[in-house]
Amino acid sequence: MIDALILRLEAPLVSFGGVIIDQNGVTRLFPARSMLAGMLGNALGYDHRDAAALQALQERLRYAVRCDKPGEPLRDYQTVDLSQPFLQRGWTTRGIAQGRAGAEATRTGTHIRYRDYLADGVYTVALALEPPNRDPDAARLEHALRAPARPLFIGRKPCLPATPILLSRIEAADLRDALARAPLSARASDQRRLRAWFAAEGASERAAVPVTDERDWTNQIHVGRRFVVEDFIDV
Repeated sequence: MIDALILRLEAPLVSFGGVIIDQNGVTRLFPARSMLAGMLGNALGYDHRDAAALQALQERLRYAVRCDKPGEPLRDYQTVDLSQPFLQRGWTTRGIAQGRAGAEATRTGTHIRYRDYLADGVYTVALALEPPNRDPDAARLEHALRAPARPLFIGRKPCLPATPILLSRIEAADLRDALARAPLSARASDQRRLRAWFAAEGASERAAVPVTDERDWTNQIHVGRRFVVEDFIDV
């Protein structure tokens, strides 16, 4: 049996993370492991200085995802004139002013970038920790999601959740069982056979897709390679 948290990721826009190449910020069809680690770390009150704690949390995460209602792909075209004086210094989410440094400090002209989102989707996540008895445990994560240290977002800061993220905490035989027992969203599709993604532990790599969705929290880069199986689950 596992001690599983059931999360509901529902928002006007979500971004599930991916490897950013040049100015293109992509999103996956299911939440990245690093995205969930960052969201949970934010609820616990971690910040980027807590790289070791975020790394340890990411390594312990085990999860599966069910798509209750697919999101529609949306691409945001963004521009900013970096030569404007007021952009040399800005306020951070930690409530302190911070200036641009390094190569960014000397950049001028118009900067163009693209950011991908999924619009109006609903996703259910069954999440467990391995090993389960280290800190933070499921009980602490449950409390943090009910009373987060800071406002939570689903991938990027504009992606504010439309409903409470934590649905419940249950005991289940495994993550597939937890997903099958998780309640459907009222906005779910009429189908009762829903698309789902599972870690390919013990599965043939030929039936799985390789993903790079982990993060080196010390150096702030995408790393790693694991295999994920796309399947269907009957609810």
